[in-house]
Amino acid sequence: MKIGRNDACWCGSLKKYKACHATFDEKLEAYKANGVLVPPHALIKTPEQLEGIRKAGAINTGALDLIAQKIFSGMSTEEIDTLAHDFIVSHGGIPACLGYNGFPKSVCTSVNDVICHGIPSKDEILQDGDIINVDITTILNGYYADASRMFCIGEVSKDAKKLVDVTKESVDLALKAAKPWGRLGDIGAVISEYIYAHKYSVLRDIGGHGVGNDFHEDPYVCHIGKRNTGMLLVPGMVFTIEPMVNLGNEDFFQDADNGWTIYTEDGSLSAQWEYTVAILEDGIEIITH
Repeated sequence: MKIGRNDACWCGSLKKYKACHATFDEKLEAYKANGVLVPPHALIKTPEQLEGIRKAGAINTGALDLIAQKIFSGMSTEEIDTLAHDFIVSHGGIPACLGYNGFPKSVCTSVNDVICHGIPSKDEILQDGDIINVDITTILNGYYADASRMFCIGEVSKDAKKLVDVTKESVDLALKAAKPWGRLGDIGAVISEYIYAHKYSVLRDIGGHGVGNDFHEDPYVCHIGKRNTGMLLVPGMVFTIEPMVNLGNEDFFQDADNGWTIYTEDGSLSAQWEYTVAILEDGIEIITH
């Protein structure tokens, strides 16, 4: 049903539509008329929702900061899980991973050739030379924030260090490409061009996602793309940028026993950094990293 200009705006602000999102919607319609995929209203966060996501993000970042301070060679991945779980709960949050579709732990810990969804274990002990991704998602008052970081344990090889650094650099470049009224394909283009220039591979089939009101929302954020293609990026959208980069090729397989853990097919190292970002009127905001 079409909203009248004097009706309450669809965003829930209680303002009249003409004083709130009318001009915004006219701009969306103009893009749509030119064949551009535009986000539905459901993907546009209200100021109140953005504030809730920010608060979840603050806890999520705090948990990752704590891991950065405490992680060491000889530590089990189970200890990492416990640190993050206790921090999140003590700050009023809920670890989103715990119980999600049966996932048994509060965070994902992906070591060396594990691309993602590694399950923490008391039997998995970090060793000098390992690289590990710790992926944490926090729920606070029904709002979600999601991020991951890489950690180098002790002295790692030059190849491992470069892979970790280049992956992070690709995300930093993507943050500059993510602009209001830009396109989703710009993000994938910047990341894949940079990764391929370093002779690495980046996964096409596992990528970023909308987040905030739920764990996984639209749009799917592919880290391989073409400039000026894909969904329009508009103020109020919140999503993750999280390229998974392999030292070898992009082929992978899933652990048949636990049904979660994803490994590189060729046994090569893999790295990932993940940020949750919001598109604003004048740029972007990093919600958690």
